[in-house]
Amino acid sequence: METTTVPAVEIHDLTVAYREEPVLWDVDLTIPRGTLTAIIGPNGAGKSTLMKAMLNLVPTAAGTILIDGQPYNPQRRVVGYVPQRGSVDWDFPTDALDVVTMGLYGRLGWLRRPGRREREIALHCLEKVGMADFANRQISQLSGGQQQRVFLARALAQDAQIYFMDEPFVGVDATTERAIVTLLRDLRDAGKTVIVVHHDLESAPDYFDWLALLNVRLIASGPFKTTFTPENLQRTYGGRIALLDQIHGAAAEPVRSGEGAAR
Repeated sequence: METTTVPAVEIHDLTVAYREEPVLWDVDLTIPRGTLTAIIGPNGAGKSTLMKAMLNLVPTAAGTILIDGQPYNPQRRVVGYVPQRGSVDWDFPTDALDVVTMGLYGRLGWLRRPGRREREIALHCLEKVGMADFANRQISQLSGGQQQRVFLARALAQDAQIYFMDEPFVGVDATTERAIVTLLRDLRDAGKTVIVVHHDLESAPDYFDWLALLNVRLIASGPFKTTFTPENLQRTYGGRIALLDQIHGAAAEPVRSGEGAAR
């Protein structure tokens, strides 16, 4: 993990409201560089909204957000984003290689067309996620897990420093989930920062090393093994955790650094 004092993300007094109803309220959050961070909370907690606010995709009512010490717009090129799979029009007539190549437009600018080198980079990124054999396949013909891998490859093509991923494990098979976890760890180990909206409390201790617990307000944040506690989970979820005793048991265990089991 890098020791620089400039965090990957720094948020102060952030409030986001839809139709005057607060979705996020007075959030202060710092995410250090080189972490594999989970944003966790109940449905309606504002997790995806928080990520979109970091990416300047939703208007904010108050507060400041710094990416690598600066506002988002000057830092666009250091950011990679994988949106929720359900928010993408998968019927758009394009193939997997073209989708990944789109991740290079930030380097090229919209007036330059990608050439052979860009196609080689895109194909290499597809190889990294096990999708090179599907490079010419229409994205509408891919399974959910394959579509998610293509979008991960597109993010890799951006060669970002900070990756934002909104529910990357939703709707994927166990093999794809294991592949995604391995990829995220490789990015973290290479000094990148990876920020993931996540919902599965059972798998979270195996996957992440930093945690932000959110329920409209930030409940707690910090190293996973000291933040993922019964007290903090109770404050985040109230009585809505069906298997609270089991979750508490998981919280009491140290974070494991071996292979994360797909769940």
